[in-house]
Amino acid sequence: MSRQNATPETRSVRLLKVGEQVRHVISELLTRQMVHDEVLTAHSVSVTEVRMSPDLRHATVFVKPLLGTDEDLVIKALRTNTAFFQKEVAGKLRLKYAARIKFLPDESFDEASRIDALLDDPRVRRDIGED
Repeated sequence: MSRQNATPETRSVRLLKVGEQVRHVISELLTRQMVHDEVLTAHSVSVTEVRMSPDLRHATVFVKPLLGTDEDLVIKALRTNTAFFQKEVAGKLRLKYAARIKFLPDESFDEASRIDALLDDPRVRRDIGED
């Protein structure tokens, strides 16, 4: 049997699918409080996005604590427990290689608020106002 050539589109779909699977596994671990860490059990953490490297060996996980409180503390706790998350993700997804996980704070909400504030400026409203 001949193997189909992987196009950039199919590779990116695969990256998105695996990223979503990793996001679901990490979210489930946090929701069920399977991580034995006082900081993580005291905070609700949202896993907003997971970006996989093209070779699926690295996963960048973007997280945001509920209401954005104690973000630095939560990120530190997640980074401390990275080995646990990597082991659980590798066990549940059964990929060829276990992805190395890196946790980063999700800044997209802050960026969206900044853009909303810019668009709400009276000078900008005047320029984009209805005729």
